[in-house]
Amino acid sequence: MIEIIWAGKVCPQIIISKMKTMKTQLVFCSVLAAGFLAGCATESEAQLQAKAKISKADAQATALAKVPNGTVKDCELEREHGKLIWSLELATPDSKDITEVNVDAVTGAVVNVEHEKGEK
Repeated sequence: MIEIIWAGKVCPQIIISKMKTMKTQLVFCSVLAAGFLAGCATESEAQLQAKAKISKADAQATALAKVPNGTVKDCELEREHGKLIWSLELATPDSKDITEVNVDAVTGAVVNVEHEKGEK
């Protein structure tokens, strides 16, 4: 039997039991949190670049073919819905709207085209 003395008094066994339960729960939650954080870690830009078969320049050319007179405002390599894509935001001179074109970074195919309303 374990005796824990606190404030000069021997703690009852029920308190010792609860302390062990709380310690076990704390350890379990810590392990769970560490696993969650490890799972949330994102791939670095260098890791994504190493997996891309389509260059940034080729992705930009593909996106510009979809948006006549477009200008690339932003281009980012990212993983979306399990696919490695180049996400490009394009502006056109006659509109405040932005067109987002997603190009598959492995195959070069256009995955998605979305039009976002610009501010007036």
